[in-house]
Amino acid sequence: MIEIKNINKTFGDRHVVQNVSFQFHQGKTNLIIGESGCGKTTILKLMVGLHPVDSGSVFYEGQDFPKLDEKGQQEIRKKIGMLFQGGALFDSQTLEENVRFPLDMFTDFSKEEKLERVNFCLQKVKLDGKNKLYPAELSGGMKKRASLARAIANSPKYLFCDEPNSGLDPKTSLIIDELIQNLTIEFNMTTIIVTHDMNSVVGIGDNIMFVHKGQNWWTGDKTQILNKSNQELFDFVFASEFMKKVYKGLHQAQ
Repeated sequence: MIEIKNINKTFGDRHVVQNVSFQFHQGKTNLIIGESGCGKTTILKLMVGLHPVDSGSVFYEGQDFPKLDEKGQQEIRKKIGMLFQGGALFDSQTLEENVRFPLDMFTDFSKEEKLERVNFCLQKVKLDGKNKLYPAELSGGMKKRASLARAIANSPKYLFCDEPNSGLDPKTSLIIDELIQNLTIEFNMTTIIVTHDMNSVVGIGDNIMFVHKGQNWWTGDKTQILNKSNQELFDFVFASEFMKKVYKGLHQAQ
């Protein structure tokens, strides 16, 4: 489990993250949602140490990450897998080399052990036998799956996903969501997903934090997300004409 307590971050005169607290559960898909610019990606970066917190705590199994020394933080980073918004694959490396990268960085596995792990991860994301392809030869969905294979290569306890469905069509997005959820359950990871994709929210939102103007504005799960009890959440969820029609249909059916 990961817990953030009263974390704050300012950039210049902008208080981007304001006293945000939340618990991210192990074996669950934990979603951070909100409008663009609300602070959700900054929260993710604070959690993994890409930005230092101004104040507050980020607990990994009870260890306050910002207060650890470099060695302690490095030990936690070894347990983190990261799926970046753009995939961030190395264009000059094959798929096999990309997935092997965290193993080269953080393990002393033999060449054979690394290849076995790479093939295992590629099989998990349904890219069996694609080892020698380069990123330029992959579709958008395949690139995301390849990035997910790399993210789980080092058997992480914590998986962070920044807009994993960005740039994908709805059908491919559902495939990525299902893969992330299945891997989360199978490996009992604490998975954190930053997204504004409502299909993801209602599909895999086990534990959700809605961020509004840098604050934790609402918490719940996918079964509660369509409730009109929070006006800002309602305006976010039903921003599109399609979702407004969904709400109207639900309201008429009651």
